[in-house]
Amino acid sequence: MGNKIQEAITVVDKLRALYNLQLIDSRIDEIRKFRGNIPMEIKSLEEELDQMKKNSENVHEEILSIKENIDKQNKNIKYSETLIKKYDKQKDNVKNHKELYSLDKEIDYQKLEIQLSKKRIKELNVKIHKKEDILGKKEDILNNKEEHLFHKKKELNKILLENDKEEKILLEKSLFFSKKVDIRLLQTYKKIRNRVKNGVAVAPVQRGAPLGSYLAITPQKYSELIQRNKLLIDEHSGRILIDAELAEEEKKKSFVFKKNKK
Repeated sequence: MGNKIQEAITVVDKLRALYNLQLIDSRIDEIRKFRGNIPMEIKSLEEELDQMKKNSENVHEEILSIKENIDKQNKNIKYSETLIKKYDKQKDNVKNHKELYSLDKEIDYQKLEIQLSKKRIKELNVKIHKKEDILGKKEDILNNKEEHLFHKKKELNKILLENDKEEKILLEKSLFFSKKVDIRLLQTYKKIRNRVKNGVAVAPVQRGAPLGSYLAITPQKYSELIQRNKLLIDEHSGRILIDAELAEEEKKKSFVFKKNKK
Protein backbone atom coordinates (compact mmCIF):
# COMPACT_ATOMS: atom_id res chain seq x y z
CA MET A 1 0.00 0.00 0.00
CA GLY A 2 2.85 2.34 0.96
CA ASN A 3 4.68 1.57 -2.30
CA LYS A 4 1.55 2.40 -4.33
CA ILE A 5 1.18 5.77 -2.57
CA GLN A 6 4.86 6.49 -3.14
CA GLU A 7 4.47 5.52 -6.83
CA ALA A 8 1.39 7.77 -7.20
CA ILE A 9 3.24 10.70 -5.63
CA THR A 10 6.14 10.11 -8.01
CA VAL A 11 3.85 10.19 -11.04
CA VAL A 12 2.10 13.34 -9.79
CA ASP A 13 5.45 15.01 -9.13
CA LYS A 14 6.59 14.09 -12.64
CA LEU A 15 3.40 15.51 -14.12
CA ARG A 16 3.76 18.70 -12.08
CA ALA A 17 7.37 19.19 -13.18
CA LEU A 18 6.56 18.34 -16.80
CA TYR A 19 3.59 20.69 -16.98
CA ASN A 20 5.54 23.54 -15.36
CA LEU A 21 8.28 22.91 -17.89
CA GLN A 22 5.67 22.98 -20.66
CA LEU A 23 4.18 26.30 -19.47
CA ILE A 24 7.64 27.86 -19.33
CA ASP A 25 8.78 26.49 -22.70
CA SER A 26 5.50 27.56 -24.36
CA ARG A 27 6.01 31.10 -23.05
CA ILE A 28 9.60 31.09 -24.36
CA ASP A 29 8.19 29.94 -27.73
CA GLU A 30 5.75 32.89 -27.69
CA ILE A 31 8.54 35.37 -26.92
CA ARG A 32 10.77 34.02 -29.69
CA LYS A 33 7.91 33.90 -32.20
CA PHE A 34 7.01 37.50 -31.34
CA ARG A 35 10.64 38.55 -31.75
CA GLY A 36 10.78 36.79 -35.12
CA ASN A 37 7.57 38.42 -36.34
CA ILE A 38 8.61 41.99 -35.48
CA PRO A 39 10.90 42.54 -38.50
CA MET A 40 8.10 41.32 -40.79
CA GLU A 41 5.54 43.60 -39.11
CA ILE A 42 7.83 46.65 -39.33
CA LYS A 43 8.79 45.79 -42.90
CA SER A 44 5.11 45.54 -43.84
CA LEU A 45 4.40 48.97 -42.31
CA GLU A 46 7.45 50.50 -44.02
CA GLU A 47 6.45 49.01 -47.39
CA GLU A 48 2.93 50.41 -46.95
CA LEU A 49 4.45 53.80 -46.11
CA ASP A 50 6.74 53.70 -49.16
CA GLN A 51 3.78 52.86 -51.41
CA MET A 52 1.79 55.76 -49.97
CA LYS A 53 4.75 58.10 -50.58
CA LYS A 54 4.97 56.93 -54.19
CA ASN A 55 1.23 57.51 -54.63
CA SER A 56 1.57 61.04 -53.23
CA GLU A 57 4.55 61.69 -55.51
CA ASN A 58 2.53 60.49 -58.50
CA VAL A 59 -0.31 62.90 -57.65
CA HIS A 60 2.24 65.70 -57.20
CA GLU A 61 3.73 64.88 -60.62
CA GLU A 62 0.23 64.96 -62.14
CA ILE A 63 -0.33 68.44 -60.64
CA LEU A 64 2.98 69.67 -62.07
CA SER A 65 2.01 68.24 -65.46
CA ILE A 66 -1.34 70.06 -65.36
CA LYS A 67 0.40 73.33 -64.39
CA GLU A 68 2.76 72.91 -67.33
CA ASN A 69 -0.27 72.46 -69.57
CA ILE A 70 -1.78 75.69 -68.14
CA ASP A 71 1.49 77.53 -68.87
CA LYS A 72 1.33 76.18 -72.40
CA GLN A 73 -2.26 77.42 -72.82
CA ASN A 74 -1.27 80.87 -71.48
CA LYS A 75 1.56 81.02 -74.00
CA ASN A 76 -0.89 80.07 -76.74
CA ILE A 77 -3.16 82.95 -75.62
CA LYS A 78 -0.28 85.43 -75.71
CA TYR A 79 0.77 84.14 -79.12
CA SER A 80 -2.81 84.50 -80.43
CA GLU A 81 -3.05 88.02 -78.96
CA THR A 82 0.23 88.94 -80.69
CA LEU A 83 -1.14 87.65 -84.01
CA ILE A 84 -4.40 89.60 -83.57
CA LYS A 85 -2.41 92.83 -83.03
CA LYS A 86 -0.31 92.01 -86.06
CA TYR A 87 -3.38 91.34 -88.26
CA ASP A 88 -5.11 94.48 -86.95
CA LYS A 89 -2.08 96.52 -88.00
CA GLN A 90 -2.02 94.86 -91.41
CA LYS A 91 -5.66 95.85 -91.93
CA ASP A 92 -4.54 99.48 -92.19
CA ASN A 93 -2.65 98.66 -95.36
CA VAL A 94 -5.08 96.33 -97.15
CA LYS A 95 -5.65 96.98 -100.83
CA ASN A 96 -8.85 95.04 -101.39
CA HIS A 97 -11.78 93.32 -99.71
CA LYS A 98 -10.28 89.89 -100.23
CA GLU A 99 -7.22 90.73 -98.11
CA LEU A 100 -9.45 92.36 -95.47
CA TYR A 101 -11.69 89.29 -95.36
CA SER A 102 -8.66 87.04 -95.03
CA LEU A 103 -7.25 89.08 -92.13
CA ASP A 104 -10.63 89.21 -90.36
CA LYS A 105 -10.90 85.46 -90.74
CA GLU A 106 -7.45 84.99 -89.15
CA ILE A 107 -8.38 87.36 -86.32
CA ASP A 108 -11.61 85.42 -85.67
CA TYR A 109 -9.69 82.16 -85.70
CA GLN A 110 -7.17 83.47 -83.14
CA LYS A 111 -9.99 84.78 -80.94
CA LEU A 112 -11.53 81.31 -81.05
CA GLU A 113 -8.17 79.81 -80.10
CA ILE A 114 -8.02 82.17 -77.12
CA GLN A 115 -11.50 81.10 -76.03
CA LEU A 116 -10.56 77.44 -76.32
CA SER A 117 -7.34 77.98 -74.37
CA LYS A 118 -9.22 79.83 -71.60
CA LYS A 119 -11.77 77.02 -71.45
CA ARG A 120 -8.97 74.46 -71.15
CA ILE A 121 -7.29 76.54 -68.42
CA LYS A 122 -10.55 76.64 -66.48
CA GLU A 123 -10.95 72.85 -66.79
CA LEU A 124 -7.31 72.29 -65.84
CA ASN A 125 -7.67 74.51 -62.74
CA VAL A 126 -10.64 72.38 -61.63
CA LYS A 127 -8.44 69.28 -62.09
CA ILE A 128 -5.65 70.88 -60.04
CA HIS A 129 -8.09 71.71 -57.24
CA LYS A 130 -9.30 68.10 -57.13
CA LYS A 131 -5.76 66.70 -57.28
CA GLU A 132 -4.55 69.06 -54.53
CA ASP A 133 -7.50 68.00 -52.38
CA ILE A 134 -6.56 64.32 -52.92
CA LEU A 135 -2.88 65.11 -52.23
CA GLY A 136 -3.76 66.93 -49.00
CA LYS A 137 -5.75 63.94 -47.74
CA LYS A 138 -2.98 61.51 -48.77
CA GLU A 139 -0.37 63.59 -46.95
CA ASP A 140 -2.52 63.67 -43.79
CA ILE A 141 -2.83 59.87 -43.89
CA LEU A 142 0.90 59.59 -44.63
CA ASN A 143 1.80 61.77 -41.62
CA ASN A 144 -0.46 59.67 -39.40
CA LYS A 145 1.14 56.46 -40.72
CA GLU A 146 4.65 57.82 -40.12
CA GLU A 147 3.68 58.76 -36.56
CA HIS A 148 2.10 55.31 -36.06
CA LEU A 149 5.28 53.60 -37.31
CA PHE A 150 7.43 55.71 -34.97
CA HIS A 151 5.30 54.85 -31.92
CA LYS A 152 5.02 51.20 -33.03
CA LYS A 153 8.82 50.85 -33.17
CA LYS A 154 9.12 52.53 -29.77
CA GLU A 155 6.44 50.27 -28.28
CA LEU A 156 7.96 47.10 -29.78
CA ASN A 157 11.44 47.99 -28.54
CA LYS A 158 10.02 48.38 -25.03
CA ILE A 159 8.27 44.99 -25.26
CA LEU A 160 11.46 43.39 -26.60
CA LEU A 161 13.47 44.65 -23.64
CA GLU A 162 10.84 43.33 -21.22
CA ASN A 163 10.71 40.01 -23.07
CA ASP A 164 14.51 39.66 -22.99
CA LYS A 165 14.46 40.03 -19.20
CA GLU A 166 11.56 37.58 -18.90
CA GLU A 167 13.23 35.05 -21.22
CA LYS A 168 16.39 34.98 -19.10
CA ILE A 169 14.32 34.18 -16.00
CA LEU A 170 12.28 31.58 -17.91
CA LEU A 171 15.39 29.83 -19.22
CA GLU A 172 16.68 29.51 -15.64
CA LYS A 173 13.30 28.13 -14.52
CA SER A 174 13.19 25.78 -17.51
CA LEU A 175 16.57 24.38 -16.46
CA PHE A 176 15.35 24.08 -12.85
CA PHE A 177 12.28 21.99 -13.83
CA SER A 178 14.28 19.99 -16.40
CA LYS A 179 16.47 18.75 -13.54
CA LYS A 180 13.35 17.54 -11.73
CA VAL A 181 12.53 15.21 -14.65
CA ASP A 182 14.54 12.03 -15.28
CA ILE A 183 16.67 12.03 -18.45
CA ARG A 184 14.57 9.53 -20.45
CA LEU A 185 11.32 11.35 -19.75
CA LEU A 186 12.96 14.67 -20.57
CA GLN A 187 14.19 13.27 -23.90
CA THR A 188 10.67 11.99 -24.65
CA TYR A 189 9.25 15.43 -23.78
CA LYS A 190 11.73 17.17 -26.09
CA LYS A 191 11.08 14.73 -28.94
CA ILE A 192 7.32 15.34 -28.70
CA ARG A 193 7.86 19.12 -28.57
CA ASN A 194 9.99 19.01 -31.70
CA ARG A 195 7.47 16.83 -33.50
CA VAL A 196 4.20 18.68 -32.76
CA LYS A 197 3.39 21.93 -34.54
CA ASN A 198 2.72 24.18 -31.52
CA GLY A 199 5.42 22.68 -29.28
CA VAL A 200 2.85 21.42 -26.74
CA ALA A 201 4.10 18.06 -25.45
CA VAL A 202 2.02 17.98 -22.24
CA ALA A 203 -1.68 18.51 -22.94
CA PRO A 204 -4.45 18.93 -20.34
CA VAL A 205 -7.55 16.85 -21.05
CA GLN A 206 -10.67 19.03 -21.19
CA ARG A 207 -14.14 17.72 -22.03
CA GLY A 208 -12.70 14.32 -22.75
CA ALA A 209 -10.12 15.46 -25.32
CA PRO A 210 -6.51 16.73 -25.07
CA LEU A 211 -6.20 20.49 -25.50
CA GLY A 212 -5.82 21.30 -29.19
CA SER A 213 -7.29 17.97 -30.31
CA TYR A 214 -10.80 17.09 -31.50
CA LEU A 215 -10.32 13.39 -30.84
CA ALA A 216 -11.52 12.27 -27.39
CA ILE A 217 -9.66 9.73 -25.33
CA THR A 218 -11.44 6.53 -24.27
CA PRO A 219 -13.39 6.49 -20.96
CA GLN A 220 -10.95 3.85 -19.69
CA LYS A 221 -7.94 6.06 -20.41
CA TYR A 222 -9.67 9.05 -18.82
CA SER A 223 -10.34 6.96 -15.70
CA GLU A 224 -6.63 6.01 -15.56
CA LEU A 225 -5.66 9.65 -16.09
CA ILE A 226 -7.57 11.04 -13.12
CA GLN A 227 -6.15 8.30 -10.88
CA ARG A 228 -2.65 9.68 -11.65
CA ASN A 229 -1.01 6.30 -11.18
CA LYS A 230 1.01 6.35 -14.41
CA LEU A 231 2.06 8.62 -17.24
CA LEU A 232 -0.26 8.36 -20.25
CA ILE A 233 0.40 9.18 -23.91
CA ASP A 234 -2.44 10.17 -26.25
CA GLU A 235 -2.52 7.60 -29.06
CA HIS A 236 -3.70 10.16 -31.64
CA SER A 237 -1.51 13.21 -31.01
CA GLY A 238 1.36 11.46 -29.22
CA ARG A 239 1.27 14.02 -26.37
CA ILE A 240 1.72 13.32 -22.66
CA LEU A 241 -1.64 13.71 -20.91
CA ILE A 242 -2.42 15.56 -17.69
CA ASP A 243 -5.84 15.94 -16.09
CA ALA A 244 -7.34 19.44 -16.19
CA GLU A 245 -7.56 19.80 -12.40
CA LEU A 246 -3.86 19.15 -11.82
CA ALA A 247 -2.95 21.34 -14.80
CA GLU A 248 -5.01 24.21 -13.37
CA GLU A 249 -3.33 23.84 -9.95
CA GLU A 250 0.13 24.16 -11.52
CA LYS A 251 -0.96 26.96 -13.83
CA LYS A 252 -2.09 29.11 -10.89
CA LYS A 253 1.28 28.61 -9.14
CA SER A 254 3.33 29.08 -12.30
CA PHE A 255 5.60 32.09 -12.82
CA VAL A 256 4.23 32.33 -16.37
CA PHE A 257 0.61 32.51 -15.20
CA LYS A 258 1.38 35.13 -12.54
CA LYS A 259 3.41 37.20 -15.03
CA ASN A 260 0.63 37.21 -17.63
CA LYS A 261 -2.01 37.98 -14.99
CA LYS A 262 -0.15 41.16 -14.10
